[in-house]
Amino acid sequence: MPKQRRLAAAITLVCALTAWAAPGTAFAAPAPNPTPTPSATASGAPPTLEEVGAQIDDLYRQAAVATDAYNLAEEQTKAQSEQIVKLAQEMVKGQEKIKRLKDQAGATARMQYRNGGLPPGAQLMLSGDPDGFLNGADLLRQGQQAAQGLLGELNRTQADLAAYSKDATAQWKNLEANRVKKEAAKKDITAKIAAAEKLQADLKEQERERLAELERKKEFDAQTAWLSTGVLKDISTSASEQGKKAVKFATDQIGKRYVWGAAGPDTFDCSGLTSQAWIAAGRGMPRTSQEQWAQLPHVAIKDMRPGDLIIYFADASHVGMYIGDGAIVHSPRPGRTVTITGAGTMPILGVVRPDK
Repeated sequence: MPKQRRLAAAITLVCALTAWAAPGTAFAAPAPNPTPTPSATASGAPPTLEEVGAQIDDLYRQAAVATDAYNLAEEQTKAQSEQIVKLAQEMVKGQEKIKRLKDQAGATARMQYRNGGLPPGAQLMLSGDPDGFLNGADLLRQGQQAAQGLLGELNRTQADLAAYSKDATAQWKNLEANRVKKEAAKKDITAKIAAAEKLQADLKEQERERLAELERKKEFDAQTAWLSTGVLKDISTSASEQGKKAVKFATDQIGKRYVWGAAGPDTFDCSGLTSQAWIAAGRGMPRTSQEQWAQLPHVAIKDMRPGDLIIYFADASHVGMYIGDGAIVHSPRPGRTVTITGAGTMPILGVVRPDK
């Protein structure tokens, strides 16, 4: 059987073992957060434009959190799929080894049959040749040791196969659980984005323009307040060589659309942009903003330099790359493109450095 077919058969075997090991197993999708809709205030008046804007922002923030969950499940799914393939390859190798060992054992049995079916010891006893008996006894001991070694190797290989099968079954269960998480996150993301887009579509043209003005003012006020603390006076403008490459990659993507779950080359979400920028600079890193915050070295804001990543919001659901002079490049949200904005326009959780 060609190796590709054997590998496919091994993967099929893993699937079958999983189904046999966990009959009736099901994974329940987590219930998505309820989608808020514009409603009247306590006084019965319709929501103000500011309140509608806050609802839209909240929906996009919830979509960003779900996007991180989706991206993490996607990364875990890829890793588990690769592990299952490796295990299947080891199972194929083990099956081939067992066949080889059994062939050797069969050859020994056939040789004994050709010698009349007598055990080697009995054949020596009947030989009538003392010198031949002594030489044969030595060969017999060697043969017995070889047979014991063959049996031990066969048992070890069979035990390895059982372990590979058990590990593959566990990996398959995790893979299926993460697929369910991905689908739940995908539904949550699309629902939140659709609700936000509907809120925007229901506004009149003048209201949309006014909402955009309010958003710009909010960002300007936040950036001004951040700068007024004197935060920039201690910040270095010197990037590392890898940091310079990461900044160049990120800024080269300006104008490309935000798409949730995307990591280039034509569209990006926030962490897709930062992770690909650092990969292009020669540094592997976590895919999601939450994992970037959890796994990468933290640095103080006063010590940050271009190329460092600024993590935003208490749940680490957004990330941008610091490029110097109090600015970041980031992929903001659905309907927007990769752009440059003030680093203080959103609540900063902290700063991480991929090349520390």
